[in-house]
Amino acid sequence: MGAVDAVIVTGAAGALGHAVVAEFRSRGREVVALDRAGERLDALGGQDGVHAVAADLSSRAAAREAFAAIPVACDALVGLAGGFTPGSLADVDEEVLDSLWRSNFGSALWTAQAAAPLFAARGGGAIVTVGSKTAVQGPAPVAHATSKAAVVRLTELLAEELRGQRIRVNAVLPSVIDTPANRSWMSEELAARAVAPAAIAKVIAFLCGPDAEPISGALVPVYGDA
Repeated sequence: MGAVDAVIVTGAAGALGHAVVAEFRSRGREVVALDRAGERLDALGGQDGVHAVAADLSSRAAAREAFAAIPVACDALVGLAGGFTPGSLADVDEEVLDSLWRSNFGSALWTAQAAAPLFAARGGGAIVTVGSKTAVQGPAPVAHATSKAAVVRLTELLAEELRGQRIRVNAVLPSVIDTPANRSWMSEELAARAVAPAAIAKVIAFLCGPDAEPISGALVPVYGDA
């Protein structure tokens, strides 16, 4: 992978997205920030070395259009785009299921599909997806955890399929992230154990970097104490 190539970050306007963008910029990497149009994305695009591209990545056509609009060469994709809806089995309906499936699994699938040929043409690259602790263990909202479990399995499948193209695919599995939105419902005890976005960003940056070259198909827990 070319060290000067940029990194694509989806869901860049969120709390974890901001931390990931900041981490890569601190390492001298340019960032292509993908997210839904809005003031937060516009503000990111105003930063030095950040190229903002607005898109709804749950749509295959929109994802392809967004990747065609990327103005710089890239060799890494960090897929943070997704959604969350709480609810037990009795709460799941078609709208919730469709929304979470498209925002979590769909965005991961369509962006990987768009990125893979670009990375292959440059001799390889790295893809990092975001699953969830609840995708692999413990009680959780049914539709959300299931959609994240699909992201985990997609990561494993893509690691095998893209290995011959020198594209590495790994996932991080957060538990509870210390964001302003999460603090609105967390207890003080849980907030004290939640994982800082900046800490997760460092793990993601490592997985995209040259020191992680031997790693593909890994599911990296970033649970902290939560």
